[in-house]
Amino acid sequence: MPESFTSVHSFHIPVMGLGFTVDSPLKVAKFGISSVVSIMDDHLLEEMRRLYSRKLAVPYIPIDDKMEDYRAKRITAYLNLLHDEVIRQIEAIKSQDFETGKDIEQYFELLPNSHPSKKMYHQMLQSQGNEKRELQALLKRSVLPGNIDVNIMTKVDKINFDNEGNELPREYSDALSALRGFANSKVNGSVVFSAGMNPALFSYAEQFADFFPDANGKIKKGIILKVSDYRSALIQGRFLAKKGLWVSEFRIESGLNCGGHAFATDGLLIGPILEEFKTNRDTLTQTLWTSCQQVLQEKGMPEMPAGLKPKITYQGGIGNARENQFLMEYYELDGTGWGSPFLLVPEATSVDEDTLQRLINARKSDFYLSHASPLGIPFNNLRNSSGEDQRKARIAKNRPGSPCYKKFLTFSTEFSDKAICTASREYQNLKIKKFEAGETTKRELDEVLAKDCLCEGLSAPAILNAGGTPKRNLNAVTICPGPNLAYFKGIFSLKEMVDHIYGKINLNLDPERPHVFIKELQLYVQHLKVEIEKTIPEKTAKYESYIEKFKKNLQDGIQYYQELSEQISLDTEEILDKMKVQLEGIKEEIQGLVPQLT
Repeated sequence: MPESFTSVHSFHIPVMGLGFTVDSPLKVAKFGISSVVSIMDDHLLEEMRRLYSRKLAVPYIPIDDKMEDYRAKRITAYLNLLHDEVIRQIEAIKSQDFETGKDIEQYFELLPNSHPSKKMYHQMLQSQGNEKRELQALLKRSVLPGNIDVNIMTKVDKINFDNEGNELPREYSDALSALRGFANSKVNGSVVFSAGMNPALFSYAEQFADFFPDANGKIKKGIILKVSDYRSALIQGRFLAKKGLWVSEFRIESGLNCGGHAFATDGLLIGPILEEFKTNRDTLTQTLWTSCQQVLQEKGMPEMPAGLKPKITYQGGIGNARENQFLMEYYELDGTGWGSPFLLVPEATSVDEDTLQRLINARKSDFYLSHASPLGIPFNNLRNSSGEDQRKARIAKNRPGSPCYKKFLTFSTEFSDKAICTASREYQNLKIKKFEAGETTKRELDEVLAKDCLCEGLSAPAILNAGGTPKRNLNAVTICPGPNLAYFKGIFSLKEMVDHIYGKINLNLDPERPHVFIKELQLYVQHLKVEIEKTIPEKTAKYESYIEKFKKNLQDGIQYYQELSEQISLDTEEILDKMKVQLEGIKEEIQGLVPQLT
């Protein structure tokens, strides 16, 4: 793999909301930990650049919205700030003596015990004289930063207009501008495309040389696809490969056992999905490599290095080192993602103090799948967040909905040709009038009133945490933790969380926490119940087929887990025995859940 995509650690911190990981590289990259920054909100990035420029005493020249291509330029400027500061941090670490409390000590202490540099570090600690100095010099040369990766949610791709109201060319849409901002930056990380295929966006990547091999076969900027199953990976990977674009990593995420937006599969469970990737990995690699190579040859461009393979990683609901190790070893993964637990690690993410306390005080029932997203996609939410308090207070004051300033999610043309956001005050007032006229149901209205302004709510915590004040005093925070966070309680240091991931220590999690496989299965059964209970005037053949397919996939998944648990040791005997009982119980529940549809 190209050097810039190698990982010091076997885990990464995925993107969380707009703001929770927006400055994570400044906190963890110096320790070799990779993290993902959302680059969808250029307003937030510009404000964070202003705040950090002041903190770091570097020049700050504002990029206002009257400048041509301001969105892409803001993104480039912020990413360049991250890049420059991380490089400075790494150089500072390399200049430090190995003393207690220094970052260089923390760097090596955080490494897994199996890492070659960790073994050398322990050898250095026990050495004397010239040997010690030589080992210290070797260790310093081995220090590498974690990747600064970025996330583009492919569905957030609004077409934009100039100040006179004229539609701008396609490359000025939100997603394409974001990609351009990343491509023009100094960062040597990867772009994570999430939420499915966007042909215009994927094709636009072809315009930038950094996504192709250079004369030495190195790719400066990688492409990571966040996918929910093998079929999706193959379709999207082929689309990119036919343009000569290599996918450096397939980042598999649980459809429901994750934070943020939840893209449920048709009942396909993560165990069978990972098994399919494991079985077809060589075929996937060869298919994409051959296609890429052919296109590069036709274009007369430098070719792909021999033996290049995309990484395969998984994220979603992992809770302890045993689960992490099993997933890594059995499914032959290159890494895992740990998201929501890091919301409780102030050294790694940006969560304001008020929201941090709300997370700690939350009950399990406060973590739920909501209708909050204006995209119409189920959204993991927290019932006791300040964002939810604000949403309910507005309804109580007979002023539902939010003021809409950033307009990233303006997609509804239900009431006019000009698209508006379903979380906006304008849309919700129009929907209420429609309900009062008897033109929509109470259930439909309630789902609309559940919409929240994610643009403001997901960006506010980063500004608050950095010591700033969100514009217009929109301080309410929306947070999108995965269900797994309900089992973590307390505030943790970076070392505590990393040591927990690697099994050096065990954080005291809720003893009721089910195995990652069981939890996802439970979430899918809940999802199936909701699908069945939906008010559908006529149960169409398509609907019946969907329910039956969903049910069969769950049953096949249960059988897979039952067979797997008989063949290998998934976990401790205690956990394994509990899983077997739970699988049988859920199997019976599913059988009784779906009556014969007629």
